[in-house]
Amino acid sequence: MSITGRTDRQIQEAVEAELEWTPEVDAAGIGVAVDDGVVSLSGEVDDYVARSAAKRAALRLRDVTAVVNDLKVHPKTSLAVSEVDVAKEVDHALRSATNVPDTVKAEIDGHAVTLTGQVEWDFERRAAKRAVRYLRGVHFVENRITLTPRASSEDTAENIRRAILRNAQLDAKAIKVVAAGDTVTLSGTVRSWADRRQADLAAWSSPHVSEVYNHIVVKS
Repeated sequence: MSITGRTDRQIQEAVEAELEWTPEVDAAGIGVAVDDGVVSLSGEVDDYVARSAAKRAALRLRDVTAVVNDLKVHPKTSLAVSEVDVAKEVDHALRSATNVPDTVKAEIDGHAVTLTGQVEWDFERRAAKRAVRYLRGVHFVENRITLTPRASSEDTAENIRRAILRNAQLDAKAIKVVAAGDTVTLSGTVRSWADRRQADLAAWSSPHVSEVYNHIVVKS
């Protein structure tokens, strides 16, 4: 039972209702299981758009602490998309995106895309994934892009704390920031998955950070 009094069964029913409410998702093909606030999604969806939308739908809900997305992409269309087609689509998308550096490369294995290379900022790494994840024929994207080495700074943790404090969405008192070299560890509690993501983005925005370990726990 969550700290707000909702049982796993009630959380499950809420997730199922939210999936029904999500236009990109055919909820009939998705199974939902909940264990102590952790939601597991299983079944098949038509494309990567639906797979991602289902996960976001579950994370929007109160008392959901994490989502295990085991949904498989299985297109209903009979139109085949070859590995060569996927490679061409991915290459064009990466080269066309103004916020994705030329250092980003893609490896294609069937309908799975693995992104590699090195970039200056985390937003460029995330932009590369966004550029390809909804393309025709792409069923899965693994992001292995790394950041260029950063010079450490003594005030890294304090600057991140100030960024978190400026964010109206976050309770800075409930979040702890520890920096060791160019690595930052976040801990504490937040009210939602969106809040956890905001803290994560604050840490990644530092010019002295190349790795973030986010151990923040979601509690309503």
